[in-house]
Amino acid sequence: MSPLLQRGLVVSCQAEENGPFDNPESVAAFARAAEIGGAIAVRVRGIENIRAVRKAVQLPVIGIIKGTFPNGEVLITATIDDVEAIAEAGGNVVALDATHRVRPNGMDGPSMVAEVKRRVDIPLMADIASFDEGIAAANAGAEFVATTLSGYTEYTRKVRLDVPDFDLVAKLAKQLPGQVVAEGRFWTPEQLAYAMRLGTHAVVVGTAITRPIEIVRRFVKAVQV
Repeated sequence: MSPLLQRGLVVSCQAEENGPFDNPESVAAFARAAEIGGAIAVRVRGIENIRAVRKAVQLPVIGIIKGTFPNGEVLITATIDDVEAIAEAGGNVVALDATHRVRPNGMDGPSMVAEVKRRVDIPLMADIASFDEGIAAANAGAEFVATTLSGYTEYTRKVRLDVPDFDLVAKLAKQLPGQVVAEGRFWTPEQLAYAMRLGTHAVVVGTAITRPIEIVRRFVKAVQV
């Protein structure tokens, strides 16, 4: 849909919190490695990290700020102020929670998307958990719809957490060609290739590339079998 994001791999450059790579310089190095390796964009959390990455790469930067809902669940890019801060820091696209859950400001995801589109001139990636949310977010004006939150909301707890939600990817891709971004639990190139065959525009891979501690733990677990 938008020439801003080509088809391909987006690398989520989000280091483990309080880990050895949890600093802007390391996150920027991850982003630079992603660019050299052929990624089409990077997804980055936090204003200082976005600024550092913007200076390090020519790739589009998808920016987020993490907050929390009143019940403690993660809330991605909660406010208009967050959106404006991401744009000011150099983000090319803002990702935000577009689920039907209600923010502390009283708006649900689609309402937030519509409000941002009214007030800030920046492309949006709507992070959703269900098909209905994806359609609602697109109708509200989001340029991209990402399956990021499938399995991580109370009403999607039955979704398997060991594999990507290919069913959701396929269903959305049929309705929103050129807009769907598959994200969540991608561990292998084969999974990415399958999602592309289903019609997704891009695939976000994070932990499998930029979280060395978790990668090591998976190998250690295999040793202990």
